[in-house]
Amino acid sequence: MVQQTIWLHSDAPPKPAYGAACNGCGTCCAVEPCPVGMLLSLRTRGRCRLLRYDTANSRYRCGLMPDANAARDTRRAFADGQRGLRQRLVARWIGAGLGCDSSAEAIAARR
Repeated sequence: MVQQTIWLHSDAPPKPAYGAACNGCGTCCAVEPCPVGMLLSLRTRGRCRLLRYDTANSRYRCGLMPDANAARDTRRAFADGQRGLRQRLVARWIGAGLGCDSSAEAIAARR
């Protein structure tokens, strides 16, 4: 078993069980980028450069996805059909809404 140390924001939620709903813990993207992240961040190992911490919601999210406030503004999303299509494609490519797919075991650091 390979050990890897990753650093996440102390206010981020703990990693959910494999298959459970995503809670924005950031573990998966901090361990390795998804295929889209590999292509856009030009790395195949280590933390994805697209990983962003959302301080307002105390969770991580993909930098390719719009911020939470933009996602709530349905009028704007419907007005820009191209952006809506892009959001759906990116969500599918990164596996958004499919549940936790990281088999990494997260251990909190001692303080």
